[in-house]
Amino acid sequence: MSFEVTILGSGAALPTALRNPTAQYVFCNDRHILIDCGEGTQNQLRKAKIHIQKINHILISHLHGDHYFGLVGFLSSLHLLGRDKGITIYGPEELEQIIRLQLEVGGAQLGFSLEFVPLNGKEHKLLFEDKLIEIWTFPLKHRIPTNGFLIKEKEKERHLDGDKFKRDGLSLTCIPKFKNGEDVILEDGTVLGAADYTYPSKKPKSYAYCSDTIYTENIIPFIEKATCLYHEATFLHNKLDRAKATFHTTALQAGMIADKAGVQKLLIGHLSARYENGQLHESEAKTHFQNVEVVEDGTIYQI
Repeated sequence: MSFEVTILGSGAALPTALRNPTAQYVFCNDRHILIDCGEGTQNQLRKAKIHIQKINHILISHLHGDHYFGLVGFLSSLHLLGRDKGITIYGPEELEQIIRLQLEVGGAQLGFSLEFVPLNGKEHKLLFEDKLIEIWTFPLKHRIPTNGFLIKEKEKERHLDGDKFKRDGLSLTCIPKFKNGEDVILEDGTVLGAADYTYPSKKPKSYAYCSDTIYTENIIPFIEKATCLYHEATFLHNKLDRAKATFHTTALQAGMIADKAGVQKLLIGHLSARYENGQLHESEAKTHFQNVEVVEDGTIYQI
């Protein structure tokens, strides 16, 4: 199963020729998730050749326009393309009123249902789960209520050692228990250990998304040991005063969070339009955490 993230927008509030407002597409074990939906997101999805009709979950971190102004246009396009399958939107409770009002004033009647799941920017809780993945939210610290997200794989079944299983002539009824890590007790009391007939599957992977937030170590328990962390780094550290005033983070601080959380890889983005590129951001973050990369629009990252 594949787990990858496509960066659709890597800039902050003001778009540039190279960086669109924030949006990301996550493909995890055949689940299709859109995180934030800044202006122009649907064009970025088309450029990336993503099948937009497969998106069933949209996560909106907060109600600053560069994170959701593209949403009503995206939903309208889904309607024009004939979508009839419902879609679930997770975001601040006011978002439903905003989107429904925009659609109503424009006389739009979507051919599919919208389910809004309100978030308050204060809770760590499970938003969605099925047999393959979980989606969690956790609080960030910004000027308005803001939510971070964690998308993680569930533990996979153990892999059967087929040769050993056949060699010992075991019943097929043992297989489900072995794969779940359960031992099997035969009628004569013999215990067949699951570990003797299976081997572990790959360790589940996870992707943590921290959009706009001031530096806060309160998020560490929610993102600890993540396979990959995306963390905003709007400013370089020489603009620390500006970062604090606007409740944003510097590249150096993002590196500190990655180090303290023990993640495997750090992606940084949401760069202010004042910066032509992210070279200095990457160098600065590396003073605390080496495995870091500044994201660029259109780049795909394997988790």
